[in-house]
Amino acid sequence: MTLAPNSELVTVAWLRGVPGIDPSQVSTSRPQDNSTWAGSGFVQVGPMSGQPDVYIPMRRPVASVHLWAVNLNSGKPPWAKAAALGEAILADCQTHEPRDVSDQLPAQYRGARVLSAYAMGEPRRVPGDLTSYAHFVFDLQLHWCEVP
Repeated sequence: MTLAPNSELVTVAWLRGVPGIDPSQVSTSRPQDNSTWAGSGFVQVGPMSGQPDVYIPMRRPVASVHLWAVNLNSGKPPWAKAAALGEAILADCQTHEPRDVSDQLPAQYRGARVLSAYAMGEPRRVPGDLTSYAHFVFDLQLHWCEVP
């Protein structure tokens, strides 16, 4: 049985194609074991909003994107490392190139093409109680459609 892709899967797939971000650094949940991403940082796709287009088969979700970095050996958060993830995503939004993300979707899903991606603001620092963590968040809007 082949399944239709959803906006969360497509957003993760698009982010896995951002130059400078390893696909293993992107998911919907942050790994519990911080040592697996301490060197590279992590991109987490959070809640989705938006609505499908009622006239054409186009989806326009807005995803909350969380950028994480951790310093395991210090209480000083690595803000620059988390900010660099955001800058890589912002730079990729500026290319305005459509991207087929079908190869990044699970095998049982039909394909998808992201026609455009827009940052809906600058990444914002999220102060927290965990002093060794750097956390930024911003909204990302994709325009995508399913492909056969």
